[in-house]
Amino acid sequence: MILLRNVTKRYPNGHEALSRINLSLDRGAMAFLTGHSGAGKSTLLKLISLIERPSRGQIVVNGQNLESLSGRQVPYFRRQIGIIFQDHHLLHDRSVFDNVALPLVIQGYRQPEIARRVRAALDKVGLLHKENAEPVTLSTGEQQRVGIARAVVHKPAILLADEPTGNLDPHLSREIMQLFLRFNQVGTTVLVASHDLNLISSLGKPMVHLNEGRLQRREAEA
Repeated sequence: MILLRNVTKRYPNGHEALSRINLSLDRGAMAFLTGHSGAGKSTLLKLISLIERPSRGQIVVNGQNLESLSGRQVPYFRRQIGIIFQDHHLLHDRSVFDNVALPLVIQGYRQPEIARRVRAALDKVGLLHKENAEPVTLSTGEQQRVGIARAVVHKPAILLADEPTGNLDPHLSREIMQLFLRFNQVGTTVLVASHDLNLISSLGKPMVHLNEGRLQRREAEA
């Protein structure tokens, strides 16, 4: 599902964010990406989602060699990926419903299907009763769950999350991680970048550790 072969990312200022990364994640698997701030976790997720491109090496996602994709093909490629950020990037001039609906509107879904999928996604994250609320009225944890609903509303094969619990207290962090576990249980491939070792160590999934842009170790599933 996700394969990186000797992937390096060097920025124009000379900083090498990732160096010769070899990594594979099978279809339907779940893993955590760990490491210090600046270790390269966010960069790796950006490469997988084609927000950025590698300087060297090969990335294959769901059978597609990303090097062969043109800029015009990138939006279609991203339809199979859901992305969640620490800062959920909600549109504060739109309702919760409209925020979650945005990917479906962009993809041209008809309104009845949009309504069905949005309400199903909000129900999965426990926020169906908030569909008409404005994001500013929600708690931080609720806003993050809206971001998750928006990421999964188009039923992506792959879910990527970049420090999704970084702004949350331990109780809410565990709730969010349990959501990712549930999505994985129904077949979604999940890769989560997190520095919260105490939490992710308890979840029984493999951990990939980055140190200064290099893959240091991969821990077996507990």
